[in-house]
Amino acid sequence: MSASTVVKIAVLSGLLALSGCASKVTQPDRYSGFLKDYSGLQETKSATGKPVMRWIDPSFDESKYDSIAFQPVTYYPTPRPTSQISQQTLDSLLTYTNTKLKAAAGQRKPLVASPGPRSLIFRGAITGVNTSREGLQFYEVVPVALVVAGVQATTGHRTMDTQIFFEGELIDAATNKPVIKVVRQGEGKDVNNANAPVTVDTLRKVVDDLATDTTLFDASKK
Repeated sequence: MSASTVVKIAVLSGLLALSGCASKVTQPDRYSGFLKDYSGLQETKSATGKPVMRWIDPSFDESKYDSIAFQPVTYYPTPRPTSQISQQTLDSLLTYTNTKLKAAAGQRKPLVASPGPRSLIFRGAITGVNTSREGLQFYEVVPVALVVAGVQATTGHRTMDTQIFFEGELIDAATNKPVIKVVRQGEGKDVNNANAPVTVDTLRKVVDDLATDTTLFDASKK
């Protein structure tokens, strides 16, 4: 068997192994604990066709509510900046996420500072996970999960995927019980290797997609 054939087989095997373990929805071992209860979550599609894990109270009726109390999105747990993800990027990403999601929520219902008896309370977080993959020593708890998306190339680089994991819920202000829970992940732009910086621009599309799905969400399609 020629050397080139061996290389091709190795590359193909690596890609198959990676694609086999990849998932478009957040797996239970990556739930952060931000939501108090993950029971009932089922895989479904967002308004724009993105795979998500979601639960909706069977008795939920959006017309019964006249406002949303928007609690700013946070990081959970609190991230630590790294050489690849700076504190400036973390801060800018959180600001961008809050701007987009608050605007999207405002298109659904009027926003209020304090919830009333007919209010929904929104709370959400960009959640952290621990990741470590062969060839990549990346053990920090960060809100952006960097996973190896390719095999060792002849140049010595690894192409990396960027992903954001998000968890959120809507709570009935009168009962203080969730009526909608969502856990989802989204893919940003690739970065060239484990040393390439991750910026807000790298991750912007994930936040944009989340905001669009918030605006277009149809609660009647449970």
